[in-house]
Amino acid sequence: MSGPERKTPPGTPLAVALQYDGGRAPRVTAKGMGELAERIVALAQAHEVPLERDRALARLLSSLELEEEIPETLYRVVAEVLAFAYLLKGRHPGPDTDADSN
Repeated sequence: MSGPERKTPPGTPLAVALQYDGGRAPRVTAKGMGELAERIVALAQAHEVPLERDRALARLLSSLELEEEIPETLYRVVAEVLAFAYLLKGRHPGPDTDADSN
């Protein structure tokens, strides 16, 4: 991970968005605290993107740079989150995921 883990005051909203295309490791596509975090969550909800509310994971992921792939140490926990998100959508992860949504 790049940079030190940021400290966020208790109760301050924190959000990190990941993108996974079924090929390489998921990557950070958005992150923010406070009002920006609330906007990220609202946008995700508006587009029916499943949310995982795990502050410890969000803190770890927020230390990554935008467009940076998640580190191997987080593969398992992020894979569990992604699997759950795909299950909620009735889809499965992989290169042909977009074809499943038609």
